[in-house]
Amino acid sequence: MSIKKAVKKKGTTHSTQKSASEKAAPTQTAPVKKAETQTVTAKKTTSQKTTSVAPKTDDNHFTNFTPYKIKKGEEYMNAEQVEHFRHILEGWKQQLMGKVDETVHHMQDEAANFPDPNDRASQESEFAMELRTRDRERKLIKKIDESIDDLGEDYGYCSHCGIEIGIRRLEARPTATQCIDCKTLNEIREKQYGK
Repeated sequence: MSIKKAVKKKGTTHSTQKSASEKAAPTQTAPVKKAETQTVTAKKTTSQKTTSVAPKTDDNHFTNFTPYKIKKGEEYMNAEQVEHFRHILEGWKQQLMGKVDETVHHMQDEAANFPDPNDRASQESEFAMELRTRDRERKLIKKIDESIDDLGEDYGYCSHCGIEIGIRRLEARPTATQCIDCKTLNEIREKQYGK
């Protein structure tokens, strides 16, 4: 590929005349271009590997568990189920605590006093959003702790009507305290009254 075509493909405008060194040694530029192309290709394959190896995980859910297999005639919230949910809740809590540590290190490493006010404002808004997210996660950790404390007692039963919440609902939202019917009614009331 000639230099003119490469420059046009990138969309930049450079002088179309070759310098004296390019005219004198056209064979030297070709190997350099080939080496640059190989480097770019290697970088592309590396970035593709990283995206395929590290799938995006949801920040608010612990997904590293196998769903509980319900056996026929099994009592609801038996010892095996309690251990299953203890594993989910503690794993989720550890995941969130790890994110808190990452945020602290990120803010310490990235903290810089930019001379440009726009750069400083961008950094501060990024930090504010990150801190707001961690504050929500702090509240979620508190709910997880409450759920872990309830595991031996009322965990898995609706706090309003007392019926079973259900294994699948608890796996989807391990901190749920209401059955789906009571939660739906509460959401309708909130919409009506604007709470």
